[in-house]
Amino acid sequence: MGGGAVGPESPRVGTNSPDARAIAEPKTFVLDTNVVLHDARCMDAFGSGDVAIPITVLEETDRFKRGSEDINAQAREFLRRLDSLTGDLLCTTGAPLGDGMGRVRVVLGGGLSGKMRETLLQDSPDHRILATALQIAEEQPGRRVVFVSKDVNLRMKAKSFGLVAQDYTRDKVKEPAQLRAGRRLVENMPAETIERFYANGGHVAAEHLPEVDAPVANESFVLRNGSKSALATYHAPAQEFRRVDKATAFGLTPRNAEQSFALDVLMNEEIRLVTLAGKAGTGKTILALAAALEQRRSYRQIMLARPVVALSNRDLGYLPGDIGEKLDPYMQPLFDNLSVLKHLNGEDQARAERIREMQEAGKLIVTPLAYIRGRTLPHVYFIVDEAQNLSPHEIKTIITRAGEGTKIVFTGDIQQIDQPYLDEASNGLSYVISRMRDQAIYAHVSLEKGERSPLADLASDLL
Repeated sequence: MGGGAVGPESPRVGTNSPDARAIAEPKTFVLDTNVVLHDARCMDAFGSGDVAIPITVLEETDRFKRGSEDINAQAREFLRRLDSLTGDLLCTTGAPLGDGMGRVRVVLGGGLSGKMRETLLQDSPDHRILATALQIAEEQPGRRVVFVSKDVNLRMKAKSFGLVAQDYTRDKVKEPAQLRAGRRLVENMPAETIERFYANGGHVAAEHLPEVDAPVANESFVLRNGSKSALATYHAPAQEFRRVDKATAFGLTPRNAEQSFALDVLMNEEIRLVTLAGKAGTGKTILALAAALEQRRSYRQIMLARPVVALSNRDLGYLPGDIGEKLDPYMQPLFDNLSVLKHLNGEDQARAERIREMQEAGKLIVTPLAYIRGRTLPHVYFIVDEAQNLSPHEIKTIITRAGEGTKIVFTGDIQQIDQPYLDEASNGLSYVISRMRDQAIYAHVSLEKGERSPLADLASDLL
């Protein structure tokens, strides 16, 4: 039977080319455990291609089915999906996946062959999965066997043994580099156009700015003519540009145009979803926190969260103390931002005291994301830091928790990903920027200029 594919296996080519014949030949896709745990619906991603699940993948998935985190939910959903299929999963033909789709089977075996035993240092689950893929390739010489894994090292090992190996790219962003802008500089604007922003209450109809090509909802612009300039955003429902003024939030004043744009969308109650991307020290988190505190009367609660990423390959179990004490090292950067705001408002004791009172009353809380699943969050200003370490499914889970009146802000640096199976194109922050583009209730701003200190900026650029 013919095979579809994900990623590099599915380019569009002429029907008479050698590549077209390769695409038309039957394919079997062997899945690694990390693919299953990344996307429980992965079996549906390969068109008419067949899917093979090594028995070791089921053993590993079984270890993840208990727990409240996204990876546990993915494991449970995948196992339920596999169990619901009709047909003998252990026979060579497997079970049908649906109309126009291939079949899936569970493959026994996986013992290391002589060549693998001689080459590899240990007998591990990864190597057993790889051995199964090699076994299938030997048993099916007339089919194109493709090993699919999000583990780059295991893909390299597969290629060294002669297998075709590829990443799982179903939810990857096609052009991640283009997502980081969020704003545009438009030079040589007519002077009278810039003057309109200061003469018309800051609103100028889009028809008066033909120099701006195809603006998207809530996109930011620096409009410049020599020494004259204006900061503006595009308001899609009214088809007009609105001037952005330099505002202050809870004692924090923007230091550059990017931060002014960020604070503008963070304070805009019409915008319910915001993404801020940029390197360390650009002010992403503290701007979001200051905006939330400034608007505290509009929300029932302010929540700060970040994914728990183990340090030095050690999980929470290695750390001493109860769950609160274990989480403190991961949540400390959020507490640091609160301390900075308290310091900024040092002369205004009432503001500094208000932060403490909100924390004690549960109006301002710092929480791990693992506790969000299953909840509904109405009238909450929800800030999620380090969002580049979330998967697309985790991002979706968080956004779908939003109740009436809730605003969600994701901050992160797409260049600083700490999860081994995510990259610039497959992380959740890139995913939401790509999918939400041009939605009226969504805005994205990219921050590039560091404001932490000259030393921090120099280190970020040169080291």
